[in-house]
Amino acid sequence: MFTNIKQLYGKKLGASDGDIGHVKDFYFDDKTWLIRYLVADTGSWLPGRQVLLSPHAFGTHALAGSSADPHILGVDLTRKQIEGSPSIDSHRPVSRQFEEEYYRYYGWPAYWPDGGMLGVTGFTVITPPLAPEKPLHHGHNQRDDLHLRSTKAVTGYNIQATDGPIGSVSSFMVDGRTWAIRELVVETGHWYAGKKILILPENIGRINYEDSVVFVNLTKQDIQQTSTNDVAQVVAGQD
Repeated sequence: MFTNIKQLYGKKLGASDGDIGHVKDFYFDDKTWLIRYLVADTGSWLPGRQVLLSPHAFGTHALAGSSADPHILGVDLTRKQIEGSPSIDSHRPVSRQFEEEYYRYYGWPAYWPDGGMLGVTGFTVITPPLAPEKPLHHGHNQRDDLHLRSTKAVTGYNIQATDGPIGSVSSFMVDGRTWAIRELVVETGHWYAGKKILILPENIGRINYEDSVVFVNLTKQDIQQTSTNDVAQVVAGQD
């Protein structure tokens, strides 16, 4: 069962000892289509601070809504642990140096190949260490990880088929267990009567972030073989 990511925006976040804010955004890896971080808006608790929460901070069913309170996403951390985590500039990309210090602080295995974890399932949450004496802050001159993208920022991007535009990104469907983006929700234009379709990440050739365009390896005819909310796939037997 997949969850429309729009249903998660604004959802309350609860640490083990109190509220910490609400869901603001998600950062996903545009190579693997796995969500790497939930972006928390901490409101007046940590004003002006952007807090990133890794899937490690949640139970395996957190995004699937199996929490004791369906209106709150439970975070397996205390407020003090979150407050002491490395700080990041909300106006700059996430740097790999920040991520290394972030995972070291929490004692979690990193997701990149040389960090010991390729996926997000089957992990064991380790008790985080105490916060460093002087909180670290990183700017854009670090090694920015340009493969991490905001789901909110990509929403609204135009979708370009091999033979013309077909609509725009409306949302993302997420697997609550693995934090994987399984489908892109696309609002089609007048050419397809404004129908809503779902496109698999494997049908995406590339994303042009400068022009806000997602290129897919589908034709309009491929898409017209689907019905509303069916997954658009290349029609077998066609070149």
